[in-house]
Amino acid sequence: MTSFLLLTAIVIFACVFLNRVSDKLGIPVLLAFILLGMFFGSDGPVNIAFENYNFAEEICSTALIFIMFYGGFGTNWSMAKPVAAPAIVLSSAGVVVTALLTGGFIHFILGEPWLLSFLMGSVIASTDAASVFSILRAKRLNLKYHTASLLEVESGSNDPAAYMMTIICISLMHGSADLWGTLTLLAAQIIFGLAFGFGIAAISKWALKKTAYLAGGFDMVLLTAIAIFAYAAPAMLDGNGYLSAYIAGIILGNSDFPGKRSIVHFFNGATNLLSMMIFFLLGLLSTPSKLPEIAWPAFLIALFLTFVARPLGVFVLLAPFKTPAAASALISFAGLRGASAIVFAIVAYTQAPVNDIVFHVTFFIVLLSILFQGALLPLAAKKLSMIDHESDVMKSFTDYTEEMPVQFIQFTLPAGHAWCGQALSEIAFPPETLAILLSRGTEKIIPNGNTKLSAGDTLVLSALSVAPVTGLALSEIHVTKKSRYYQKSLSSLRLPHGHLVVLILRQGEVIIPKGDTVLEAGDVMVMNGKN
Repeated sequence: MTSFLLLTAIVIFACVFLNRVSDKLGIPVLLAFILLGMFFGSDGPVNIAFENYNFAEEICSTALIFIMFYGGFGTNWSMAKPVAAPAIVLSSAGVVVTALLTGGFIHFILGEPWLLSFLMGSVIASTDAASVFSILRAKRLNLKYHTASLLEVESGSNDPAAYMMTIICISLMHGSADLWGTLTLLAAQIIFGLAFGFGIAAISKWALKKTAYLAGGFDMVLLTAIAIFAYAAPAMLDGNGYLSAYIAGIILGNSDFPGKRSIVHFFNGATNLLSMMIFFLLGLLSTPSKLPEIAWPAFLIALFLTFVARPLGVFVLLAPFKTPAAASALISFAGLRGASAIVFAIVAYTQAPVNDIVFHVTFFIVLLSILFQGALLPLAAKKLSMIDHESDVMKSFTDYTEEMPVQFIQFTLPAGHAWCGQALSEIAFPPETLAILLSRGTEKIIPNGNTKLSAGDTLVLSALSVAPVTGLALSEIHVTKKSRYYQKSLSSLRLPHGHLVVLILRQGEVIIPKGDTVLEAGDVMVMNGKN
């Protein structure tokens, strides 16, 4: 167990390091995680023999729940709304068109049986949210015509369609589904996926708003349980759990509730860790020595998928929305394949009567997609004149916070203060300041001009942040019992001309000093002066 934990820590350290250097090396970081897994795998120098597809399926499928949930949770709906309709068309009908065209190519050109061909087409039909998000964020691709938001919604929501088609193909290969059974399964996947997604989101949204702030990180625990339940509940009834989790995520992520900001950062870190794990595990599971056997057919499938099936589906389906040709071309090229395709390939291998060729062909296609499409996507955007220099792609994510030039000042009114008993409208505040919050006991008050202040009130003022200041020279003086400042008031100190004590640190507490403030042993005076 100790050896396993040590190896896990080493792998995480390596992933973090690769995340830092991958941009300098010019390779997508997700590819680096896969290559790291191959380095540790059975054909690599570390030579860890790992061929447990069932274990990998359980781990990766579970991780995919949270990636799907956060794919919705992190989507800024106000930015995505203008392109929601075309994105949803691509994530549903686009997946079907891509799967059918690719399946037909595999059957007619490569000579594979019909069901196996459509199974392989279904597995690689969806684009990968982790790959697309990673490229958009890392390269800061600010794209015209809300294209970044469209790619985000499409890649975050098209896995359920690919998963549904994969499950249908597996059922047909087992002979357990006729036409009626297929239609029933299709209806159950969609209806239960949608119903549970919206229902769980509505109940969770109401509960989160009614529940007081959960301390100790239990708000994150609660959201984790909601994500798991959003997947498992419809899945028990043959519904599409991934669709349900995505819908629940997008509704909750665009709702206001206590502690949301910390939850966004938690899920951001958690899904980054899960993405590392998935791509490393998939690299570990692969057998590179088998790749040359399937390299040529996999390369042909990747070419057809990238330059025929995907563009044909995109241009045809986006035509009614009058999407510019440059945008359609970039959307076609941005259809990166990633972890979800390999996870569905593992599902196919463990549940369908096929050998590991489906996994290794998919693995090869994902490698090509991340390596070439991922690396060349910024260049393609530039060549197609799709870069928008006035927008910020980070605004399409809910963890975006724009830096505002505002700072806050908080203070408590002592008894006898001149402001006690006065209304805010009667007080001469410093210029460019505004009272924005009043705490009175346990009550939080949004003040207005008629609000009267009382002793013990804690008032928060907002003011413009200062521009970069020159001429400040801060220094620290530590007060001891032997110091000449010990037990003296600030007004009695003979400080050099042009010096001012701006604050005092006392046992971790920050004190804004006054003339009668007496210095104690252990105090740290922070002084501003010319020298």
